[in-house]
Amino acid sequence: MTHFRTRGGSLRIRNGLLFDGSSAALVERDLVIRDGVMLDADDSALDGIAEIDARGGVVTPGFIDAHLHAYAVSLNLLHNETRHLSYVALLARKRLGAALRRGFTTVRDVAGGDAGLHTAIEQGLFTSPRYFYSGAALSQTGGHGDPTSPDDTLCFHGGPGLEIVDGVDALRIAVRSRLHGGAHAIKIMASGGVTSPTDPLKIPQYSLAEIRVVSEEAARRGSYVAAHAYSSEAIQHALRGGVRSIEHGNLLDEETARAMADAGAYLVPTLVTYDAMSRHGGELGMTSIGLAKNAEVLDLGKTAIERASGAGVPVGFGSDLMGGLESEQLHGLRLQSEVSGVLELLRSVTSVNAALLRNDRIGRIGPGAFGDVLIFDGNPLDDPAMLWSDRRPRVVLDGVPVEPGFGP
Repeated sequence: MTHFRTRGGSLRIRNGLLFDGSSAALVERDLVIRDGVMLDADDSALDGIAEIDARGGVVTPGFIDAHLHAYAVSLNLLHNETRHLSYVALLARKRLGAALRRGFTTVRDVAGGDAGLHTAIEQGLFTSPRYFYSGAALSQTGGHGDPTSPDDTLCFHGGPGLEIVDGVDALRIAVRSRLHGGAHAIKIMASGGVTSPTDPLKIPQYSLAEIRVVSEEAARRGSYVAAHAYSSEAIQHALRGGVRSIEHGNLLDEETARAMADAGAYLVPTLVTYDAMSRHGGELGMTSIGLAKNAEVLDLGKTAIERASGAGVPVGFGSDLMGGLESEQLHGLRLQSEVSGVLELLRSVTSVNAALLRNDRIGRIGPGAFGDVLIFDGNPLDDPAMLWSDRRPRVVLDGVPVEPGFGP
């Protein structure tokens, strides 16, 4: 969990309607933040601190993107995994800063990140959202995280965002290494994927024994496993292995949705990436195979959300945008609101994602929470378009207003 060492500001936000992250009822009261932490609004020991007048507007918790790829610098997996890490990290800085300016004060990177990037964020070397990371995602040979083509002679082992690890013993070591390095969660590839060159989309990946050892090692350290999975067969296979977070899930059926609910699993839909790839993938170098796979799942993500919600599965929010598509992040809010409605969307990007990340200091407004909030000029429950409008709300991170034009 990111603890900023150079922020910790104090601020009073007056006259706004507060959305606490869960309740449909908006409450008009002041919000007081001291040293980066929210207090009861009647705290009288903070006279003279900076103030923002939010009259006529709504204050929400900062948004959380639970499926962001800071290291995904293009739509070509092999290109991403063979760039120098220094270059990748500098682009990650730019991508993270852009996400913060859009209002995402926390992100979960589920195929990349490391202790060095996280430490730089904590020390304030650049301005970034709070940063959760999994390290490189784990993939079987020939799985979604294997970027090589059948006729390649390249022997690929791993890069900043992907690593090929086969077998129970090797996976045990890989998980322990990630957790030792500060990873918050472990990411596995449990089915085929759109951008990978050789794997069928629906077939489960990794054996049950392999998935189980990953989940067991993660649980022993108080962590959990997020699984890339599309088909119901792959999702149920992952659930039997102890996975807690299903990423994408576009081909989810009703029986599998009930199985997810019974297992206490979360769904993290990523609607915007398929929409963006359908519009821009060709010009950004996606192969005909990738475009065909994308067409297969494009329109089914919304149905998956409906089925998951109907079964009682907590539905979060993720973007999953790679390369030049990262500017489409806000359109993901629009697409998900078309399925769930604006109130459920707001819950997904705040309290639901916070519960997924197992952190009660983000995604809510209340005493003890971090001072990460958005201040909208109006009421997004009445005018949902302001959630994805280019006119962004004022962003407060750790009690300090974020300057709109900061950074590269």
